Amino acid sequence: MSQSDHSAVTGRQIAAARTLLGLGQAELAGAASISVPTLKRMEASPGPAAGMANNVRAVTSALETAGVEFTNGGEPGVKLRRKDQL
Repeated sequence: MSQSDHSAVTGRQIAAARTLLGLGQAELAGAASISVPTLKRMEASPGPAAGMANNVRAVTSALETAGVEFTNGGEPGVKLRRKDQL
């Protein structure tokens, strides 16, 4: 996903990505330098992740750095990048 495309990420994608990586909410919030309640609100969003754009960017960047790829378009989702792509 391009840096400018973070607004298309849904709360469910963030929660799924975090789960794929085996991270707790406190771990991801720490990696993104946001509070746990802020992350919880993002993950609870039924559509695009709720929150300030810089916080959503921080979370998605932390997840991408950890090895997640966000897939958007007609069927949004997440997947782990292959090890040779890390």
